[in-house]
Amino acid sequence: MLKTSKNNLPRVIMLSAVASLGGFLFGFDSGVINGTVDALQRAFNSDAIGTGFNVASVLLGCATGAFFAGMLADKFGRKYVLIAAGLAFIISAWGSGISSSSAEFVVYRLLGGLAVGAASILSPAYIGEIAPPNIRGRLISLQQLAIVLGLFFAFFSNYNLATAAGSTSSELWWGFDAWQWMFWIELIPASVFFICLLFIPESPRYLVAVNKAEKATKVLASITNLENAKKQVEEISKTVLHERKPRFSDIINKKTKKIHPIVWIGIGLAMLQTFTGIDVVFYYGSVLWQAAGFTEADALLTNVIIGGVNIGFTILAIFLVDRIGRKRLLLIGGLGQAVMLLLLAVVFTVSAEEASQGMEMSGSMGIMALLAAIGFIAFFGLTWGPVMWVMLGEMFPNKFRGTALALAGMSNWLANFLVTITFPVLLANIGLGMSYGIYAAFGIVAFLFVSRYVNETKGKTLEEISLEQE
Repeated sequence: MLKTSKNNLPRVIMLSAVASLGGFLFGFDSGVINGTVDALQRAFNSDAIGTGFNVASVLLGCATGAFFAGMLADKFGRKYVLIAAGLAFIISAWGSGISSSSAEFVVYRLLGGLAVGAASILSPAYIGEIAPPNIRGRLISLQQLAIVLGLFFAFFSNYNLATAAGSTSSELWWGFDAWQWMFWIELIPASVFFICLLFIPESPRYLVAVNKAEKATKVLASITNLENAKKQVEEISKTVLHERKPRFSDIINKKTKKIHPIVWIGIGLAMLQTFTGIDVVFYYGSVLWQAAGFTEADALLTNVIIGGVNIGFTILAIFLVDRIGRKRLLLIGGLGQAVMLLLLAVVFTVSAEEASQGMEMSGSMGIMALLAAIGFIAFFGLTWGPVMWVMLGEMFPNKFRGTALALAGMSNWLANFLVTITFPVLLANIGLGMSYGIYAAFGIVAFLFVSRYVNETKGKTLEEISLEQE
């Protein structure tokens, strides 16, 4: 196991930061839609179902991107698939803003979804494959920090653009509405991500897998030293396939003829992160708080506050993940999120009154709902937000990491799509209270799942984890 003192930490951190820009765009792209829901409905004259699909369409692209990115990364390399994702981010951001119909908008959002899906699994995978084991959890957690920073800046940008224009549907600059500029702001980080990717090396574990051991040694030597690099290449060689490219069928155990259990565990973690309802807060935050009686401006400002809380607790998670461990944090988060969601469910059920334009509640109950939501975000930011991605980035064996990541990533985004597209229906038919009660129940399921099936990976090399799963 490598010692921190023998590693070129500035370079490791720099490479991790570049890869984490994919997470920033993941967060920004997810958060930007939050403030544009009402404006899109008016701009495209869509009904509730159409609006739900406008919001959720990106998630179909995410599921597709996550599924194919892992396998493409095994074939062409992590770096080049990430570069393609960076280009897709740029095209999607521009196209979403110039769209004049729901159909056109959905096409560009699907393209953005492909990029988000690819970045969501390849950014943590790349970091995991270059990071020393004793700080790997912290470095992969940079991905989640980047995601929540992206969300925060999307919320912050939406708030300021809407304030400057007067509303999200009002004209802002050069004849274009505020909601269009909300999407175009993403062009800045997307361009930076694309350019930076051109200068990072390929993953050493991919290079070993394609029989380029010398290049892998050179990459590792630049982040540790030549002696350690050679030893690492030898260890990696024992856990990858040299004779052929990885195949989808590699996830099937040759002895039992069944899918490796670790793949199912990864899929379970990926889906449970979403089924606890986090994406409802991210995508429909402004709608949710307006339903609770907040004005549009106050709802957008509330999103900024919640985004700040998410950042703070994600930073705390970075300091704790390699000390407390992954499994313990997931257990704490499952219960904590369930309690906060249950409190939200009670508040909305007791205080909400049916009205012609939705649901309204008194000021004190609105504050209680806000505090419960902040508590939920705090638990998520500290635990399931970063730790799920840490686990996916390191839990799978080298021989089928790409395929397993593809399935887990696709499962996460399909669950995300299901929650996002059904939430408007749940809101209209059973109300916020019952809806949050459902998500709270999944928090309990998450606790039981982790307790029974998840093993600790703290402090182990990827090769040690690989050998344990064989």
